[in-house]
Amino acid sequence: MTPPGGDRLGVLFDVDGTLIDSSYIHTISWWGAFRQYGHDVPMAAIHQLVGMGGARLVDNLLPSDRDRDEDEDIMASHGALYASHWPSLRPLDGAKELLGQCHAGGLAVALASSARQRDLQVMRSVLDADAFIDVATSANDAKESKPAPDILEAALESAGVDAAHAVYVGDAVWDMKAAGALGIPAIGLTCGGIQAAQLREAGAVEVYEGPRDLLENLGSSAIGRLLALQPNP
Repeated sequence: MTPPGGDRLGVLFDVDGTLIDSSYIHTISWWGAFRQYGHDVPMAAIHQLVGMGGARLVDNLLPSDRDRDEDEDIMASHGALYASHWPSLRPLDGAKELLGQCHAGGLAVALASSARQRDLQVMRSVLDADAFIDVATSANDAKESKPAPDILEAALESAGVDAAHAVYVGDAVWDMKAAGALGIPAIGLTCGGIQAAQLREAGAVEVYEGPRDLLENLGSSAIGRLLALQPNP
């Protein structure tokens, strides 16, 4: 059904692991931060939780009887280690073109990331796609991090898009769950290292290998169905 006149249609994008090839950089940065404070956490366990907010990730991976006073220091250490990798960050193949195609089709394009504001600024510079991005929200814009939907709600509000007229694209189980909480169809990408079956189980309506794969199948995707609702110019 075509939405009422004046209502915008939009696509929300996660950034880490979805548009920027950074999931494993986050994994090794968390691993190093935990080691600095005497916690030997397997990288595989860390990687499964990348995409959650930092406080949630720490709480899920460390023992409940730990010294919680160190949590903020561990998160700060992760941030510093991740920042040391900023020069190595690269966009995933097709990321800029995907944003551009959504923008050219008249959709509002919003970044809905759990990243810190400064990290998001760096990643936007790496993407070099600001001409196609209407709004961007970060961890600073949400009380609760993914899988809570707060960051998506902030992006929707900033973009002037109703949840009923949006699609979300992400690479993590937590992205799928956050979108599901708002009833937004979620497209999963496996380029962040999470298997298609896991993404589908978490609620993904479609799964693609990465931005290029989604771009090449855009017309038949959930985004394509939004584009078809756009009025002819």
